Amino acid sequence: MQRSGRRPLRIVLAEDSVLLREGLVGLLGRFGHQVVAAAGDADGLATAVDTHDPDIVVTDVRMPPAFQDEGLRAAVALRARRPGLPVLVLSQYVQRSYATELLDSGDGTGVGYLLKDRVGQIEEFVEAVDRVAAGGTVVDPEVVRQMLRRRRDPLAALTPREREVLGLVAEGHSNREIARRLVVTEAAVGKHIGNILAKLDLPPAEDTHRRVLAVLAFLRA
Repeated sequence: MQRSGRRPLRIVLAEDSVLLREGLVGLLGRFGHQVVAAAGDADGLATAVDTHDPDIVVTDVRMPPAFQDEGLRAAVALRARRPGLPVLVLSQYVQRSYATELLDSGDGTGVGYLLKDRVGQIEEFVEAVDRVAAGGTVVDPEVVRQMLRRRRDPLAALTPREREVLGLVAEGHSNREIARRLVVTEAAVGKHIGNILAKLDLPPAEDTHRRVLAVLAFLRA
């Protein structure tokens, strides 16, 4: 089913769902492309890229072992190690913590971020693969909307209570002191802070560093 003028591509695919992975292998093959390796986790993705030197990487965001953003982080690392490597990321949702870093890498060329709903629109999906492999940029409209909304107000997703907690963190109070002031348990404060860090898309790191970044977001808003 290869369309006239379409260049056959050598593709490394990373997707932990066996059914979707095999479906994508078959779909891309129908359009004349070759999936030279299909990995089920981020480590396998990195190894496959080093082994096969593909024309493009197509990867899921959530992968083993934690099923958080391993695929996206691997894509960012690959782009850092191999400048110019075309990468198309597929996701069921917008993971903003590394999306901006990915889209900014390599001057934003040869990179794409699509929601998985687009895979069902076969022609559109394959066109995206071709465009990214040729050095273009493809970003799902929903990704653009969410990233723009976050830039307008990074605290927009926080509840009033979470804003209150973050304000007290910014004042330098400990979890114990925040709990005393709000008349709640320390566990409740910890849960609020965890939600704040998640909503601000601060990736897992040393806790003190994450609190500082959260405070900076609060002060800039």
